[in-house]
Amino acid sequence: MNALAIYDELTAGRSRFVRIDELCACAAEAEPGLLPGRQELEAEANLPLRDKKGLEKAQGEFLSRVLADRARGAHLCHAMLLPRQESIALLPRFEDTGQADLNGARIERHGKASIVTMRNPRYLNAEDESTLDGMETAVDLALLDPETEVCVLRGGAVEHPKFAGRRLFGAGINLTHLYQGKIRFLWYLIRDLGYVNKLYRGLATADSWPEERSIEKLWIAAVDGFAIGGHCQVLLTMDYTLAAHDAYLTLPARKEGIIPGAANLRLPRFVGNRIARQAVMAERRIDCASPEGRLICDEIAPAAEMEAALERTVEKLTGSGVVSAAGNRRAFRAGEEPLDLFRRYMAVYAREQAYCHFSPALVANLEKNWKVK
Repeated sequence: MNALAIYDELTAGRSRFVRIDELCACAAEAEPGLLPGRQELEAEANLPLRDKKGLEKAQGEFLSRVLADRARGAHLCHAMLLPRQESIALLPRFEDTGQADLNGARIERHGKASIVTMRNPRYLNAEDESTLDGMETAVDLALLDPETEVCVLRGGAVEHPKFAGRRLFGAGINLTHLYQGKIRFLWYLIRDLGYVNKLYRGLATADSWPEERSIEKLWIAAVDGFAIGGHCQVLLTMDYTLAAHDAYLTLPARKEGIIPGAANLRLPRFVGNRIARQAVMAERRIDCASPEGRLICDEIAPAAEMEAALERTVEKLTGSGVVSAAGNRRAFRAGEEPLDLFRRYMAVYAREQAYCHFSPALVANLEKNWKVK
């Protein structure tokens, strides 16, 4: 049975939505030998990256084939844009309290804004398995909250002695956990088809095509310190980016040995193809206050005045109401990144990232360039 037939079987002819992790688990049971099963994955999960057999590459091939098919790939993208069931369950309590502490994120209602704070203080707010579900739930709640008009994304204070007590936007993927084998391959796809795509496209509803109906709010990023790797990728989904004057951006994916999410698709729209390639392939640092940085960042503020600048930004974007926000976001996407273009990109990404993730070169790069252990 091929990937497309299995997808049709598991989704009852695309009449039900199945998220990526459940899809791969069910496919492994439906067609033994096609994908690694639960016991095999559990055994692999206990190994450092250098000792893994690369069984999860089959998941990349399977998902690449599904995403490459227009109808099935679109259906899978739709499934990943729906609110998580955990988010729906938490919503009534959040509506009452206006706040929720989640693994890897905190969300709180502040006037007209839902503020999502990314938190992994031990690792400079880096992303890993411990932050993924909580982050997506926070994004869901921010968009579902009927009391707010815009959303804010920022990093929390960190513990590292060099930055102790300071806010940092984030350091990208947790390289220590990556090297230790604690980040599975599906993490990348759940992240990029999940919360990151929700930042860009809003939440889908089960009964409507995402490009026709979605739950959307404007997103504002407040960048303190730096946005490295995955956190730089996130900025490419924002409607407005406020950055401290001393903040900077990098996409060290080649130095790490992986593909930087959807940055290869999105970054050229901001800075052009050459600078995008320099950032991804040659580790070019982009200072937020530089001419190139201002192509990504809408406003630069003194680091000590970020709180006041953020309040002004929220007021500026809500002062005349936000009735047209969703429509304008959809109109921009229609011209720059329709869902079908994203689907085709992710079909390539699923396959190529699987081979990058299990490449001996990735382990060598982590040891040479990042001295992880």
